[in-house]
Formats: sequence, structure tokens, C-alpha cells
Amino acid sequence: MAKLSIKELKRIIEEKDKEISLLKAELEKKEAELTRIVEISSLVALHLSSVDDILNLIVTVTAELLNTKICSIMIIDEEKKEFIMKATQSLDEEYKNKPNLKLDQGISGLTVKEGRPIIVPDVREDSRFFYRDIAKRLGLVSMLSVPMYFRDKIIGVVNVYTSEDHNFTKEEVNIVQTLANYAAIAVGSSQLIEEVTKLKETLETRKLIERAKGVLMKQRGMSEEDAYRFLQKKSMDLGKPMKEIASAICLFYELD
Repeated sequence: MAKLSIKELKRIIEEKDKEISLLKAELEKKEAELTRIVEISSLVALHLSSVDDILNLIVTVTAELLNTKICSIMIIDEEKKEFIMKATQSLDEEYKNKPNLKLDQGISGLTVKEGRPIIVPDVREDSRFFYRDIAKRLGLVSMLSVPMYFRDKIIGVVNVYTSEDHNFTKEEVNIVQTLANYAAIAVGSSQLIEEVTKLKETLETRKLIERAKGVLMKQRGMSEEDAYRFLQKKSMDLGKPMKEIASAICLFYELD
């Protein structure tokens, strides 16, 4: 085996040093990414922040990790059948105030329809992208749109845009999908809590109205139907909820 010259050994050592430096930089980058993702997961799990705060952190971190120009979270409004902008780190008023997309429009609509991440090399030239004029004015080029799944249902999308041609890697798609999943948990859990709260209030109102009806039937000799109509009329005349009227009637006769 031929001996290596000092010059050749020096070259090999320098190459290895470069490789080590690159690996170290990549490791530090991965560590930073993981740290930010863990930070978000902790907030979601412990509910230390409001949903809006969590979503704002997610769009900021996503744009930071992928070095993208814009990141936004669009939530599905089931009643209006359209996407509602819930968070973005973009300061551009034209982007933030653009009209809402219907569920069957644009790349966001396609993401929901197909239930998978969609990559668009150049939104300025893709006919499927709904706001190409805005994209041209803002200098938006490549786009990645990923679905937000909560309990096997898509409740929104996370969209990211670059200011130059970009080929999103599998790793980048995975990062955005992970953060989209956390966003979905935050939004979905909040919606469930809201639904449970409304249901609880509805049940409490019904119980109170039934109680007030019983009081009126006993104290005034009203039929069940007349008692209900009495509560309705008082509610309309005074411009107050039936729950409030029912509560006042129950309290009056209890004190009496």
C-alpha cells in the first residue's frame, strides 16, 4: 500500500473537517426544530395559552423553520362552507383581508378534497390557485398546503408560501404536517369544549323552564301550554331570554 504524502493527508483531514462541520450544523438545525416543535406540543397538551396564541405561535414557527414568506392557518366554517383565516404571520393587509375561499375553491379546497398535502411549484401560473393576481403582487411563488386532521376529520389547512422557486422536501412536508396536527388538536379541542358548554347551557335552560312551568301551573292553575306561552310572552315583552324570565319566576315564588 502506497504511503500518503503530507499534502494528501492534509487534504483528507480538511475534507473530513468539512463533513464534520456540516453534520454538526445539520444536527444543531434538527435540535432547534425539535425544540420549537416540543414547545408547541407542550402548550397544546397543557392548554397554557389561548387557541389564538397557539395558532399564532405555530404560523410563526412554521415560517421560521422553513424560511417561508407566509404561513397561514385556514379553518373550515361548516355553516358557510368556506375557509376562515385564523392565523398568519404575514403583515400584508391585502393578503390578510382577501375574501374567504369556498370549500371547493383553490388549492386549499383541493387539499381538503384529496385529504393529503398539495405542492404547487408556482402559484402565479397555476390555474387552480384562486388569487393569482395577489400572488403576483406579493411575490409569492411555491406553495405547500397540508390538511388539519382532528378525529379523522379535516377541520382546516395550513398553507406556506415561498418568495422564490422551492421544491419542498419530504422532511419539510413532515414538519408542516406535524405542526398542522398540533393546530388541529388546539382548534378541535376548543370546538369540542364550546359544543359541550353550549349543550350544558341548553340543558340547564330547559330544566329551568320546566321548573318555572311547574311553578306557574301550581301557583296560577295554568295548563302546561299556557305556562309556556306566558314565559314566551314575558320574554318577548321584556326583551330578555326565557332562561332569565324562568329564573326570576322561580326565585319570586320561592321567596314568597
